[in-house]
Amino acid sequence: MEIRSELRKVSRSGKPTWAVLVATLALTHILLLLSYGRYLLPDGRRLKLPNEHNALMTPSQNALLRNTLAVNVSAAPTGFLENNGSGLRNETEDDEGFVEIVDFESFEDVNDSVIVKEVAGNNESDSLFPLEKNVMQNQVQNVSLQSHQNSVLSGGSSIAAPILENSSLIVTKKVSKKKKKMRCDLPPKTVTTIDEMNRILTRHRRSSRAMRPRWSSRRDEEMLAARKEIENAPVVTIDRELYPPIFRNVSMFKRSYELMERLLKVYVYKEGSRPIFHTPILKGLYASEGWFMKLMEGNKRYTVKDPRRAHLYYMPFGARMLEYTLYVRNSHNRTNLRQFLKEYTEHISSKYPFFNRTGGADHFLVACHDWAPYETRHHMEHCIKALCNADVTAGFKIGRDISLPETYVRAAKNPLRDLGGKPPSQRRILAFYAGSMHGYLRTILLQHWKDKDPDMRIYGRMPPGVASKMNYIEQMKSSKYCLCPKGHEVNSPRVVESIFYECVPVIISDNFVPPFFEVLDWSAFSVIVAEKDIPRLKEILMSIPEEKYVKMQMAVRKAQRHFLWHAEPERYDLFHMVLHSIWYNRVFQVKRR
Repeated sequence: MEIRSELRKVSRSGKPTWAVLVATLALTHILLLLSYGRYLLPDGRRLKLPNEHNALMTPSQNALLRNTLAVNVSAAPTGFLENNGSGLRNETEDDEGFVEIVDFESFEDVNDSVIVKEVAGNNESDSLFPLEKNVMQNQVQNVSLQSHQNSVLSGGSSIAAPILENSSLIVTKKVSKKKKKMRCDLPPKTVTTIDEMNRILTRHRRSSRAMRPRWSSRRDEEMLAARKEIENAPVVTIDRELYPPIFRNVSMFKRSYELMERLLKVYVYKEGSRPIFHTPILKGLYASEGWFMKLMEGNKRYTVKDPRRAHLYYMPFGARMLEYTLYVRNSHNRTNLRQFLKEYTEHISSKYPFFNRTGGADHFLVACHDWAPYETRHHMEHCIKALCNADVTAGFKIGRDISLPETYVRAAKNPLRDLGGKPPSQRRILAFYAGSMHGYLRTILLQHWKDKDPDMRIYGRMPPGVASKMNYIEQMKSSKYCLCPKGHEVNSPRVVESIFYECVPVIISDNFVPPFFEVLDWSAFSVIVAEKDIPRLKEILMSIPEEKYVKMQMAVRKAQRHFLWHAEPERYDLFHMVLHSIWYNRVFQVKRR
């Protein structure tokens, strides 16, 4: 009213009309800024309001938001996870790596990160399971970032993604001007030799680092009694099923395995939605975590429905499916993956008393994806981790964690296809390697040996096609030694591939803990070469006497049974070896109240 009266006075006074117009426009701008100023970006663009965004989204994006958890992986076609269109690993063409790999340990700093801020007015239903809410929020981020990926400003600026309806997050992407060199492109700063690893294992066997339980349990007493029996196991020199030379102590292993068969009970948590939980992948690079999940969840001998009867607790998530479902392509950040598992762990510990009793020391996870060490850090730090990426410089704990064999399964219905190789007398090739140039080490290997010596068959990536794959397999079956250089991470599927084709593996990967390190003696059936000794590779292999090579090749054939997946688990096979190592390490870590 006051504004109107002032305008009437101005009109009666006969002052120029332009002054009235200027005042009116100024007042209008002030009112607009007060109402909508919080939605303006620094460059003048306006954020879409909560009620505007759904109208601008495509029907497929709206469907994604409505059905974030309704993903049925089992109904997907055969090549579901083998498509490289989303920047994930291409398991049909590549042997073991990303086409566009990103080392997140190097990128996650203040110069290049995704900042997540909470905003007021969360309209999500409180009845949603916390994990499902988190999946929904991250799927919303995914849609937001992908739909606006072309609007990123020049280096140093920041962009806020649109606020979606029912979302409590604003995602701000900071773009770094200076790109740091990835860790996988650099040699390790420190090196732990295999002899040092042996000393660490011995030391950790003598004194457990696990926390004392908050209250006593009958299961702890059973495991402590089992430890005494294992330490005083009857001596075994000859066994019809086991080959003693490949074991550190075959007597202890045999007794421990028998006690596992008689005593061990595992509780498998039912919490968690598909596809991240309870969805095994049985083909490709990450088959180990999938096969174990499938066989453990379907096992009736070791699993129990009553968690109070369990010695161990399995958290059945898939690290590969976690990446596939929640990672935002090209975001250079996987904090949300770790946060998801943190919320899952908090839910488990709040619903059940067992995690808190031991701090998670009697809980275990099985994960073959490279990112698993980072994703399980802190909140699962005291759990037993069965990891393919068994890197002592990335937090792998010798004596507690398990080095999980990375098995490249080409046919899920027949994981034993093409098994076997030629006898030693028919292996004419001294050493063989072929593969993609992942990381820094393989480039060095090819610089020294590609096309340099006819005895050293060292190649880059073989051309795609069935004939090429068969040639690859045939060369492994015809070689004395199969080179297993690290890629982006310390692990390589060639270690198990070599055993699969009865070729002596040559492990070239500093700080890598070989699979089943706590029970197997790898010096009996493999050659471990330091990365710095690549120029001396042929000299090292030629210095091995023929008689010793024949014994090593026989040991490879005897060890082979421990690295095979079966649709129906068999005694001493890969499923039982993984489960045994988890049991074995827990037996030597358990403490009394």
